[in-house]
Amino acid sequence: MKSLEELVGLLTRLPGIGKKSAQRVAWHLLRTDQAFADALADSIRGLRESIVFCGICGSWAEEDPCPVCSSPLRDRSVICVVEQPQDVMTIEASHEYRGLYHVLGGVISPIDGVGPEDIRLDALVARLSQGGISEVVIATNPTVEGDTTALYVKRVIERQDIEVTRLATGIPVGGDLEYADRLTLARSFRGRQRL
Repeated sequence: MKSLEELVGLLTRLPGIGKKSAQRVAWHLLRTDQAFADALADSIRGLRESIVFCGICGSWAEEDPCPVCSSPLRDRSVICVVEQPQDVMTIEASHEYRGLYHVLGGVISPIDGVGPEDIRLDALVARLSQGGISEVVIATNPTVEGDTTALYVKRVIERQDIEVTRLATGIPVGGDLEYADRLTLARSFRGRQRL
């Protein structure tokens, strides 16, 4: 069945979907009613047509500028630097951060041939040069590439009179010391706070 094999092949290109999972999804779609299959197809098609990148922060949105950048209620003196647009949605879900964002669109990774010129670092520098920013919160992932990018961003920003902070890393809430790796424990000790 050529059409089923094509669908399975396309589904395996999605992150976290192997061949077996793709086959289960494809078989499920064959068993569902036509209305669901049509709605799913329309939603996928509409996703690419209705979602755009915000010209200011680089996040995904249905309008440009995005609701965060256009909101008068946001703290415009703080910018949180993240790797990808989905990181904005994750932070927003916490309801703890009320500033603006800047999406780099990746991380510096010499092994993968990604340098500082390949991420949206120039756009960040341009935003900072407009003034009014007192703090940049670096929220890259705690990986070698994320740390490298964070240090590079810090080096670029420290030429200006802007405080640079980094999200704390360490043992997650509900985590168990017994299962924490050495690097996580080391970061937890370095980032400890007065109680």
